[in-house]
Amino acid sequence: MAALNGTAAGKPVLFFDIDNCLYSRSTKVQDLMAELIDKYFAKHLELPWDEAVRLHKEYYTGYGLAIEGLVRHHEIDPLAYNAEVDDALPLEDIIKPDPELRKLLEDIDRSKVKLWLFTNAYVTHAKRVVGLLGVEDLFDGLTFCDYSKKPLICKPHPDMYKKGMKEAGVSDVKDCYFVDDSYLNCTKAKDFGWTAAHLVEETLPIPEKQASQFQIRHLRELRNVYPQFFRSTPARSSR
Repeated sequence: MAALNGTAAGKPVLFFDIDNCLYSRSTKVQDLMAELIDKYFAKHLELPWDEAVRLHKEYYTGYGLAIEGLVRHHEIDPLAYNAEVDDALPLEDIIKPDPELRKLLEDIDRSKVKLWLFTNAYVTHAKRVVGLLGVEDLFDGLTFCDYSKKPLICKPHPDMYKKGMKEAGVSDVKDCYFVDDSYLNCTKAKDFGWTAAHLVEETLPIPEKQASQFQIRHLRELRNVYPQFFRSTPARSSR
């Protein structure tokens, strides 16, 4: 990865979410993370398990990140939280290099577009994941939720999209392209002016209303929705 902060490059930026986007949710990383978060709520807020699970869901739904609710309403150390949750995940046992993902990313013409990671995770988790996937070197930079600063800024808040643009060195929302597995993140990105592709894996039901301009079942379909950035000809959809 070239740098955490970018400078103006005079070309569009393709922003990639990381968790449940660069790797499949079938890895169950999300389930393991949810369990660790529930344990954190129960332990540090001294809550019964059912109440810990409920409050975790409430904060995640309301703020986009459970940790934001913890910071807003409880005296917790975000970096200590990160150590007990994200950094405690046994990712080395779960996430492996993904040749198909690497091939897809290598097929993107970086003379035409900048590739940028855009995540609500902290920097340590983000870099660990892309390192394990074997694709870290293919991205120009990373925008992450900085747990060390207040207030916390994360997707889907508009300030997070502004932060991503500033760090990636792009000034026009029309030059911002995005892929994320979160319905809300894609909806808010579209509202902000970005062009977004909502990743809905084949094991998941199709939303009643499409979140954003594009909806895909697999990252390989990015060749169809953003063909201007790829060297090879878009594959014909089987659907």
